[in-house]
Amino acid sequence: MKASRIAAATVVAGSAVLALSAPAFAHVSVQPEGTAAKGGYAVVDFKVPNERDDASTTKIEVNLPADHPLASVMPQPIPGWKVAVTKSKLAKPLTMHGEKIDEAVTKVTWTADGKGIEPGYFQKFPLSLGALPEDADQLVFKAIQTYSNKEVVRWIEVPQEGQDEPENPAPVLELSAATDDHHGSASAAGADDKTDKTGKTEKTAAAEDSDSGTDTTARVLGVAGIVIGVAGVAYGIFAGRRRTTA
Repeated sequence: MKASRIAAATVVAGSAVLALSAPAFAHVSVQPEGTAAKGGYAVVDFKVPNERDDASTTKIEVNLPADHPLASVMPQPIPGWKVAVTKSKLAKPLTMHGEKIDEAVTKVTWTADGKGIEPGYFQKFPLSLGALPEDADQLVFKAIQTYSNKEVVRWIEVPQEGQDEPENPAPVLELSAATDDHHGSASAAGADDKTDKTGKTEKTAAAEDSDSGTDTTARVLGVAGIVIGVAGVAYGIFAGRRRTTA
């Protein structure tokens, strides 16, 4: 009886945890496709889930951070959605590839020209961004989600370290350490591959040594097999002769 009560209490507690944690997963978020390195370029996806059972998401607005303006912002076409890019003058011009830029994209708006995001579904909205700031660890994108019933949800609360996640958190893009090429991709040989005097990387040399060891082992086993086979044949002949003699 006691074990049954403990099991029942565990189930109830687990259900309560799931019920409390479920909303935390159902908000607008942003994730890079690959890496988002400081000083480089990245493609990021804004994931927009539909949280309503009786309405579709028909519009999503993403506001880009004003404290770290991005000179290059390009949306990817999405079937069933119209996209509008809003630019604004910068208080402090940016320099990109030696060219001074006095305006930047401040907002991207997607509007459904069909059913939008229906209940039980989500949609990803990709953006190509760059150059990412070198003096920041993250970028905050405030988003506004509009439903077909005219309801508006503002995902604009900035999460604070050490505090509980707010009810309507803004999407936050975490930036990784800068790379040498500033494009968020690793070199062809890899950062951990060292080159020896012959021009081979350690991984290549190790692979060749492994292959060489495998070949040597195969040869030894082959020779041993031949010797055993010959010995077996000789023994068979010798045994046959003894039986004939007897």
